[in-house]
Amino acid sequence: LTAGRKQTELESLLGYFVNPLALRINVSGNPTFRELQSRVRSVVLDALAHEEVPFGEILRQIQFKQDPSRNPIFQIIFSQQPRLADIPPGWSLVTEEISNGGSKVDLVIVVDDRGEEISGPITYNPDLFQESTITRMVGHWETLLKAVCVNIDQPVARLPILTEAERNQILFEWNATHADYPNNICLHELIETQAEQTPDAEAVIYNEQRLTYRQLNARANQLAHRLRELGAGPEVLIGICMERSIEMVVALLGALKAGAAYLPLDPEYPKERLRIILDDSHPIVLLTQQRLLTQLLPCDLKVIALDSEWNQIASQSSSNPTRLAGPDNVAYAIYTSGSTGRPKGVLNIHRGIVNRLIWMQDAYSLTPDDRVLQKTPYSFDVSVWEFFWPLISGAALVIAKPGGHKDPDYLLALIQREKVTTTHFVPSMLQVFLEVDGREACHNLKRVICSGEALPYEVQKRFFARLQAELHNLYGPTEAAVDVTYWQCRPDSGDPIVPIGRPIANVQIYLHDENLQPVPIGVAGQLHIGGVALARGYLNRPELTAEKFIPDPFSAQPGRRLYKTWDLARYRADGNIEYLGRIDDQVKIRGFRIELGEIEAVLHEHPLVREARVVVHEDISGDRRLAAYIVCAEKADSGLQQLREYLSDKLPNYMVPAIIKLEKLPLTANGKLDRRALPPPELSKKQDTPVEETRDGSRDAVEQVLAEVWTEVLGIQEIGNYDNFFDLGGHSLTAIQVVARVKTRLGLQIKPRQLAFQTLAQLAAVCKEQLHPNEVS
Repeated sequence: LTAGRKQTELESLLGYFVNPLALRINVSGNPTFRELQSRVRSVVLDALAHEEVPFGEILRQIQFKQDPSRNPIFQIIFSQQPRLADIPPGWSLVTEEISNGGSKVDLVIVVDDRGEEISGPITYNPDLFQESTITRMVGHWETLLKAVCVNIDQPVARLPILTEAERNQILFEWNATHADYPNNICLHELIETQAEQTPDAEAVIYNEQRLTYRQLNARANQLAHRLRELGAGPEVLIGICMERSIEMVVALLGALKAGAAYLPLDPEYPKERLRIILDDSHPIVLLTQQRLLTQLLPCDLKVIALDSEWNQIASQSSSNPTRLAGPDNVAYAIYTSGSTGRPKGVLNIHRGIVNRLIWMQDAYSLTPDDRVLQKTPYSFDVSVWEFFWPLISGAALVIAKPGGHKDPDYLLALIQREKVTTTHFVPSMLQVFLEVDGREACHNLKRVICSGEALPYEVQKRFFARLQAELHNLYGPTEAAVDVTYWQCRPDSGDPIVPIGRPIANVQIYLHDENLQPVPIGVAGQLHIGGVALARGYLNRPELTAEKFIPDPFSAQPGRRLYKTWDLARYRADGNIEYLGRIDDQVKIRGFRIELGEIEAVLHEHPLVREARVVVHEDISGDRRLAAYIVCAEKADSGLQQLREYLSDKLPNYMVPAIIKLEKLPLTANGKLDRRALPPPELSKKQDTPVEETRDGSRDAVEQVLAEVWTEVLGIQEIGNYDNFFDLGGHSLTAIQVVARVKTRLGLQIKPRQLAFQTLAQLAAVCKEQLHPNEVS
């Protein structure tokens, strides 16, 4: 601010002549403080040379569009009062600040240089700042100035701003998570101990099948002995390609008891993806089921169908095998999406998952009366605690049928029938489940655990309005034994962001800037994970492991590491953490972790594609969809259906995007993709479809109902009879909504899979056949 009194005749005139000078300071290149000081001086002097230009005239010249919610151009004012003349001896000067109760901008800082001290008021917008935040900012400023006094030639990004008290609180007090858990035990040994304590209690429930702890332990032992004959042992992978079943549980536990690690292979994955995983991981044997043998790729592996070949395995000893693996050996390997176009395998060790499960039992205390639902596909790490937490606690494991995790009506019936007390949902699936009729009858449901993606406040609010159960929000990547932070949601909370909470036992969480300096409370930083939960790294990817798992600069123990998550988060004043999003191109959609670069790499392998970019499109309801924008090769004359089929052969269903063909990708002035110029996925629905086929013409009653349902679920007004639901941007969860609404309006039970392979007209024909079977020739 300038006084605006350069003219002599204005010096003694009463009135407000202050003129604001907007300053733009260049801090690029990480200059030293001395260099930054020089830059600031140049900017200020240049601004003072034009101080008589009224601020309003500047706004007029640049044709600034007024926004009533904020001050134009700048939102922070810094004013340094002119230094007063010396005060005569015996006199003192006291400044009395008068507040008008508000601020015209977000933050006003006035400093008064009194020679031996600098003081002054700070006025702030209470909608944006709390008093404690301003107090911390003053402390940061003091810390910064003290550091500059010591060495003015430090790079700005390296200058500390945290006070010693705040630094100690963030780095150590909030990470004081030590718990004296067993540190020389393996996962399967916890289950063996439980089997000895409650041998006749129900351990596993699947449809009408039941296994006691004694029976489960015996069967897993028999399989383990057979696997050892085939070479199983520490650091050896056992491939498991099965549908959810009793055999799956026996296979997982048997692989661990053999001293090996299990490698889940989802039978719904495309064969090409399974081939890539098998070629990279080299398991010594593949455990499967008879009905899946024809779906498997030809390979040199020893293949065992547990269901049809069990009589041979049953001849093995049912006693616990001798110990081979230790706590630092691999327990399981899970493949996740990879940015290079190939999935990467994460190796998690016994020590990390044992710590995670013991913490979970300490935190939530399952009893023998509890029943935990297992419904997450076992190629995702949430399944690990679903399988094994109940089995180390004496509770019962209830297994959903194959595909059951996609059907909210089935899940509701299963929860009620089997008296399930604990279950997991990704937030997007929880939102669908909360719309199912009869959910209020889940009286036995005591706790729901959410993870896999950010939990929206509205879903939390709806949950407490419709279910009488606890809701817990957990966070963690595959690289850190499932979950590393926890938060119990509160029905009376009005916070717009649901926190992910604090670190679990024996885990540390750090929020850093790009120079690995801890960020203050309320400031966004990259989330790093330390402690016992960390995975060993990536299978056959030492360079990537070294890049993502870095030395821990805050630990006194040699060899300790941090995992760089590339997630953005910030501390609240109470020490709890809020998740803010991603730094890179990795996304989570409906709980699935997806590297956009992997989809782009697969697209570029196809001869039809010259350029491709994949983005996440979010509609007004918050639903997120993958969209691929492609520019076709010059001589490409085939349609997009071939490309869709190609992607379906290469990628899991949850990674197949809607495809939009463009003449060219829109770019910004600096050559980057202009995301705002990209058309939403639904605008591509008529591409590659003959004009005459897009006209609805006359529709019968069934076609009209289906079109209305698709419109409601997808938010698209124009639905053609030859449109495909998934091509319009539909996905597994919206397909579930369609199934539910068709059942309500037509009384018909269709399957989500039908929406993937049939047009609206074809689906209508199937529905009419169910409604009027005698009228169909």
